[in-house]
Amino acid sequence: MTCQKTSHNFTKIAFKPLHTNLFNIVLISFFLTIGCGNLYSQEIKNSKKTLPAVKQTDKPAISITDTIKLDTVKPKKTFLDGKVKYIAKDYAKIDQKKKLITLYNEAELYYKDVELKSGIIVLDYEKDEVYAGRIKDSAGVLSQYPNFKQGGSEVQPDSIRFNFKTKKALIYNSRTEQGEFKIKAAVTKKENDSVYFLKGARFTTSTDVDNPEYYFQTNKVKFIPGKKVIVGLTNMVIADVPTPIALPFAYFPMSEEKSVSGIIIPSYNDSNTRGFSLQNMGYYFALSDNYDLTVLGDYYTNGSYAMRFESAYAKRYKYRGNINIRFENQITSERGYPDYQKGNIYNIQWSHSKDTKSNPNSTFSASVNMGSSKYFKQSINQVNIGSTLNNTLNSSISYSKTFNTVPQARISISATHNQNTQTEDIVMTLPTLQGSIDRIYPFVGKDGVKKGFIKNINLQYNLSGKNEITTKDSLFFKPQMFSDAKLGMQHTIPISTNFKVLRYLSVTTGTNYTETWVNKTIEKGYDSSKNAVVDQTISGFDSYRSYNFSTSMSTTIYGTFNFGADKKIQSIRHVLKPNISYAYTPSFERYYNTYIIDAAGTFSPTLYSRFDNGLFGSPPGKSNSNIVGFSLNNTFEAKVRDSDSTKTEPKKIMLLNSLNIQTSYNFDADGVQTLAWQPLALSGGTQFFDNKMNVNFGATLDPYALDSGNNIINKFNIDNGGSLFRLTSANLTMNYSFSNKGTKETNTQSQRNGGRNDDLFGTNTDLNDTRHSQFAEEPEGKEDAISEFFNSKIPWDMTMAYSLTYTNFKRESKITGNSIMVSINMDITPKWKGGVSTGYDFVQKGVTFTQFRFERDLLSWRMAFNWSPLGVNSNWNFFIGIKSGVLSDIKWNKRSTSNR
Repeated sequence: MTCQKTSHNFTKIAFKPLHTNLFNIVLISFFLTIGCGNLYSQEIKNSKKTLPAVKQTDKPAISITDTIKLDTVKPKKTFLDGKVKYIAKDYAKIDQKKKLITLYNEAELYYKDVELKSGIIVLDYEKDEVYAGRIKDSAGVLSQYPNFKQGGSEVQPDSIRFNFKTKKALIYNSRTEQGEFKIKAAVTKKENDSVYFLKGARFTTSTDVDNPEYYFQTNKVKFIPGKKVIVGLTNMVIADVPTPIALPFAYFPMSEEKSVSGIIIPSYNDSNTRGFSLQNMGYYFALSDNYDLTVLGDYYTNGSYAMRFESAYAKRYKYRGNINIRFENQITSERGYPDYQKGNIYNIQWSHSKDTKSNPNSTFSASVNMGSSKYFKQSINQVNIGSTLNNTLNSSISYSKTFNTVPQARISISATHNQNTQTEDIVMTLPTLQGSIDRIYPFVGKDGVKKGFIKNINLQYNLSGKNEITTKDSLFFKPQMFSDAKLGMQHTIPISTNFKVLRYLSVTTGTNYTETWVNKTIEKGYDSSKNAVVDQTISGFDSYRSYNFSTSMSTTIYGTFNFGADKKIQSIRHVLKPNISYAYTPSFERYYNTYIIDAAGTFSPTLYSRFDNGLFGSPPGKSNSNIVGFSLNNTFEAKVRDSDSTKTEPKKIMLLNSLNIQTSYNFDADGVQTLAWQPLALSGGTQFFDNKMNVNFGATLDPYALDSGNNIINKFNIDNGGSLFRLTSANLTMNYSFSNKGTKETNTQSQRNGGRNDDLFGTNTDLNDTRHSQFAEEPEGKEDAISEFFNSKIPWDMTMAYSLTYTNFKRESKITGNSIMVSINMDITPKWKGGVSTGYDFVQKGVTFTQFRFERDLLSWRMAFNWSPLGVNSNWNFFIGIKSGVLSDIKWNKRSTSNR
């Protein structure tokens, strides 16, 4: 029997039972193939081994097909395991034979979580690999760098090869960002989704990773995105010049969280009085998303040390705040030397605010600034001239609650602290209780209309209670501070009403009843052993009651002076608000006593009350008080023709914001201790230069004359050969603040300590963190506002304050105060900033506090110099370091070695 071809065997034997349906099967297969939208082909090589001849029999042919093994043909390989999307500007070429898809010019490929954009992309779906690289433009320059993004990681290399199955990649000249770090590596091997190995890598926080002003060069890197970077031998390079700064290995945290715990590396310094030191060493604890903690410390070789604890906390829609606790153990010189000194100083600051959305009916707030009176003057880690010149420290912690009753009631509990840093006196209230009930209108009708004398009658109730402690700085937080505590409570019930008279006159009248409770009173007596009058404290409950009556009448008068629409000044408007008031307080003589002033038993005409020095003061007085007060408030406004000819409406300008005159007359004045007329007080204010300059002035005019001893007498000055009034005092203040850079930053730390909120006393220098600019930061995106060396508009700002005081109470007629303070900041060049704060006292004839500030923007670095050359607070400070917070420990800080 002759041999048959393999194809003949398939045709005659295998397909013989399907002969009748062959056409239909082929037709259906053709349409199914067209519907798939993808075409796959496979070449089947002829097998050299031929199949043996099969002998035909009369048995059914179908049984013979079972002897043929269908799995001898390998199944087609599945193309990846996900949907692939791709586009290209020029073309997308598919090579079925080589299993390649080529995308050219602005090519993009998307597969699962992988996004790839490049000039050219080649996809090998046989090997499940993709290659991306650059292409040349018409000028022969390589462009369209690959951009490879997978999950949260993004790489911008020169070229990349990536395997979809193994997730491994080989990347050349990759550029990526992780937090504040920018990383460039010659070769990068992606091991899996979370581990990269880099060769020839550089790390920097510079904006331009290709031409950075500094970087860290290393050859071996293990990089875990979002977590950490571990490197081998690392060398710091500045301006492409290797430095001696090198580490055998290094670890960089790369957490994607907002804050990461870590060590704060100290800075080195030396002092003539304290020796060598390590400053600001510590640890930052990122405790949670709601609060953190920074612990810092200083150590000096002579034994001085300092500790600081700083914490910020916040909860959205609930509250936010911060706490700073500072302690310094200061030792000057060495033990045994005559200038040896030792002492402790501390400062506690706490700020807390509650979001009103959390509970509209209750509030809790805290503003605490307490500690040693000499802290800001002697601190070795805080230079705050504004706080140094301030004489008070204040604190307040309060809680209030509103009760939605009818009438509405409120209650608040607070603790306050007031400290004089000069006298070191401290006054605290622990606590202060305030309560009130809203006004009640007992005679209002059912319609609720409050109109007329009767229906407008209203009353309310106020309660005030205090537990006051007065002590010294040295006794603060010690048991002795509570020995002289005073306790008191005051109840007040005001009753008032208001109504109209003759349509234009508004009248307000009322009476006030006050009852005061105290736990301590005094008794004055003569002490023969001391030969002086002394106060004896008497403990026990005591009280007094007082009341008064008052009424006032006011109106508003408008006057307009028109000059014509064709004039520059078209009209002037004058608004007058006259007010006349009357207050009567009866005598409370029963609460007053006299005392003996010498051993002979002579009685003094001087009165005293046993309630003197009480929390709420003494009763109103022994004699009646019948006082009529007069005041007149004036406002002047003008309409002027606008300089812009396109505008038809005149422009309104304020000539005088206020011009106030007030005085009073006492009908019950005795003419000896009290005079009938009070001095005439004159005050006013206005603004110039588009409200940038504020001018305020004031004067006091006394109608009474002086005798030959310059003592005031009950005789009018005009009757004594003088003028109608004597000018006893006058003052003038001007504040001028303007800038072409927008709003200036305020010195919040100085303001918090009770000082100025501007920089007329210099800027605050916190030596814990000198990375921040001394000047107002440019808004984001405006850093390159100056693009030339001398731009036509150089950014600058200026603040000026002038004060003049005149005194003539006893014919001294002299200028007691005359000084000017100026602060100027300017962008000298696009990268240089400079500033100066200074002043001059014309009375003392000397320069006041002076500070010079300079700063250089070194792109990723910042260099600053701060110098105060004059006075007891003279100091200087130099800093250069990296701006980035992740590398904030790379810095050099040097400052003056004064006795601070």
